[in-house]
Amino acid sequence: MKPDNIIFETLAVGPLAVNCYIIGSKEDNSAVVIDAGGNPKEIYNILKKHNLTLKFIINTHAHFDHVSGVKPLQDLTNARFMLHQGDIPLLDSLNEQASFFGLPDIPAPTVGKPLADNEEILIGGEVIRVIHTPGHSPGSVCFLFDNTVFVGDTLFAGSIGRTDLYGGSYTKIINSIKTRLFTLDNDVIVYPGHGEFTTIGEEKRHNPFFSF
Repeated sequence: MKPDNIIFETLAVGPLAVNCYIIGSKEDNSAVVIDAGGNPKEIYNILKKHNLTLKFIINTHAHFDHVSGVKPLQDLTNARFMLHQGDIPLLDSLNEQASFFGLPDIPAPTVGKPLADNEEILIGGEVIRVIHTPGHSPGSVCFLFDNTVFVGDTLFAGSIGRTDLYGGSYTKIINSIKTRLFTLDNDVIVYPGHGEFTTIGEEKRHNPFFSF
């Protein structure tokens, strides 16, 4: 993260306290929101506070708790929603997912562009790189930005994402973490979809799902 060039805000949104991340450029006042899982007006107010124009809403995956605020935020900002192709089918079951938790229906967002592995998203003069990490869901991705990685529900401090939901795979999530995330530098900061941040080195050393 380059604090001189970047505005960075995080907030817990929605009933399941999803970590939503806002990255803005001081160069051109463009911004991206990662995992708009709720509280769209609060997210919008933060953007306005920093005089940012939302360019993209990008999601690590399409489980309902990470998607609930996307359509309302699209309506407020006209931002383009980006999601990996593998998770687009999950958008058809948002209401079914929500009802399982006793929550109201969710308006389905429109995907402006599917994300691909190794794709680069530009915000100002900075690059966010897409890393496809299937396992928690078929189209789960992580976003690498400078010395930080936003991992959604793939990796947590001391744990991993659940794999008992549609399209989940324990074998795939373990492989994704080992081959796509644990190959990053040890000092890379890990920002998960829920809970506290950690580092790649910390998880390689102490996460009970792995032994090196």
